[in-house]
Parts: sequence; C-alpha cells; structure tokens
Amino acid sequence: MHCRFAVFVLALLPSCFAAAADNPPAAGKPSAPYFVSMKNDTTNMREGPSADTRIKWVYHRKGLPVEVVATFDAWRRVRDIDGEIGWIHMALLSRERTAVVKGNGDVEVHSSADAGSKTVAQAEPGAIGILRGCGTAACRVRFNGAEGWVERARLWGVRDGEQF
Repeated sequence: MHCRFAVFVLALLPSCFAAAADNPPAAGKPSAPYFVSMKNDTTNMREGPSADTRIKWVYHRKGLPVEVVATFDAWRRVRDIDGEIGWIHMALLSRERTAVVKGNGDVEVHSSADAGSKTVAQAEPGAIGILRGCGTAACRVRFNGAEGWVERARLWGVRDGEQF
C-alpha cells in the first residue's frame, strides 16, 4: 500500500512543477534584484530560508537598505552593503526605499539635483535616508532634519541607471 502511494505522489510531481513554471510572477510584483529596507531595530540574517537555520548576522539598523537577490516562500535572500548574503523573513523587511551614504568623508546635500546648487546639509558615511527619487546623477533623500539631493555615486541602495 505504501509503494502505490509513493508512486502516485511521484507521478504528480512533474505536473506540479509544470504548473508552477506556467505561472509568472504576479503583476506589479518586482522580480529580483530589488531593494528593500529593514523594518525593525533588530533583524536577523540567517544562513537559510528557515527560522531553524543558524543566525549569520544580527543587524541593529532600522531602515538599512538590502538588495533582494532571490525569493523562497516568505523568505528573501538579500545582500547588504558589505556584500554579505543571507536570508531574512519578508515580515522583517519594508518596501520603503532607503539609501546609505558610502565612501569617505561627509557628502553634501544640495537644494537641487544640480551639484552647484546651495548646500543645505552634510551627511556622514553610514547615514541612512529615505529615497524620494533619483535622476541620472543625484537622488533626492530625506535624512533626519534635512532633505535634498545627494550624488548617487555616494549612495548604496539604488541600482545603476535606476530612475524614479
């Protein structure tokens, strides 16, 4: 009796895989890679897509952007600014787009996308801001207490050529 059940289940598997292959991602749902941010003050990155796998890193930065490189059920395989890759449950991630200042020294926050415009603030490396939009050379970012345009080469959390 057990053998017939196993054969029946195995016979169904190819049709299940074929049905899954015929179903494209839902309309409006981005396919990897795309950026998200951490929803909580503390977030665990795991070695695999399960709460039973070992914790690889513990992040203590709400809003930190990560790049989703793959998905599996409710889990997202992500890459951080340092290139570390691991799995985070989607409930711990936000669709809010953020960016982190990278590089050495403070970066100027300008009143417009023009690099020659008035400087309204300075942002330190590691500062996290909410992305409001990106052009070809600069992105509009809201930091605590200041909003303006930052040279996109100094930001991590936006793909090359991405404009919105």
